[in-house]
Amino acid sequence: MPVFTILVILAAILLWLLLSPLFSKIGGSVIRKIRNIFQSEERKENEDVEKKENNTNSWIVGAVIAAVIIIIGLIILSMSITKVPAGYVGVKYNMNGGVEGDVLDQGWHFKSPTVKVTLYTVGIEQSYLTSGKNGDSPDNDSFSASSSEGKSIQIDLTYTYNYQHDKVSEVFTKFKGQSGKTVRDSFIKPNIISWTKEVIARYKVSDVLGEKRADVNAALTKYLADKFDPYGISISNVSMINASVDKETQKAINSKIQAQQKAETQAIKNQTAIDKAEADAKVKKTKAQADADARLIEAKAEAEANKKLSSSITNELIRMKEAEARYKHGWVTVQGADAVVKDDSEK
Repeated sequence: MPVFTILVILAAILLWLLLSPLFSKIGGSVIRKIRNIFQSEERKENEDVEKKENNTNSWIVGAVIAAVIIIIGLIILSMSITKVPAGYVGVKYNMNGGVEGDVLDQGWHFKSPTVKVTLYTVGIEQSYLTSGKNGDSPDNDSFSASSSEGKSIQIDLTYTYNYQHDKVSEVFTKFKGQSGKTVRDSFIKPNIISWTKEVIARYKVSDVLGEKRADVNAALTKYLADKFDPYGISISNVSMINASVDKETQKAINSKIQAQQKAETQAIKNQTAIDKAEADAKVKKTKAQADADARLIEAKAEAEANKKLSSSITNELIRMKEAEARYKHGWVTVQGADAVVKDDSEK
């Protein structure tokens, strides 16, 4: 029978019981019939005396009947209404017919009292696996994993998860009706630990604890997302909150880091010296080139001047100079641009 029909019938019965003046008479009639079965003929004579008592008792019985009906109605009503919180969906399961229809989105819903609603989060939920109480993590939920060198690393981890909206009915069936929180605690967390160990085994301790931690977190997120997807579960934002090793291993790591830092510092110094030497050589080369260029320019200028001078000495100029010399020194001969003057009179 539909839930709405049941509620209407209950409301009609309650209304009738509360408004009908015959309500008390019904209670009295019930008492009298029960009493008549056991009464003897002798006690029937006292019926008139007991009428007042019966009237009081009939009211009490009627009130009890009404209270019982109201309580039953409220119980049925509470079993017929369910609330799905924000960020969740509900899977309906009928004990007589299995999973029913579409999932219930957030809000209030009417259902049959025989239908059970199981909730699954489809909103992003943060979950923790830490050494201290944190979110949904108990007092100690951290775990250890081995690096590629076989070193033990204690890990505190956080991640986000949600059930895929279009697969929650499959999740319900696959995990035999367990709630979302139960699936998280009994399936998601144990496998987060197990599959995280598989990823950590690919890396060195120095990678997990050092500058490559972001790369390790990215690898964890992808690996776990791929692993959980076939189960209708989405995993994201996997991050190691803390990763630690024993004292001896940490000491060795610190020594290695210090050696690397020292080597890097020395390499920087060496490179600085090389860069300075190359810069000085470049400066010297530039200066030498500039000097050579200056000398070349000077030589070219001198040659150009000589060329102009040579081209300016013509035959007319030679004859003129020769005439001037003869006039001054006697007989002379001017030979070309070198103007060699000979005094022929001395022969």
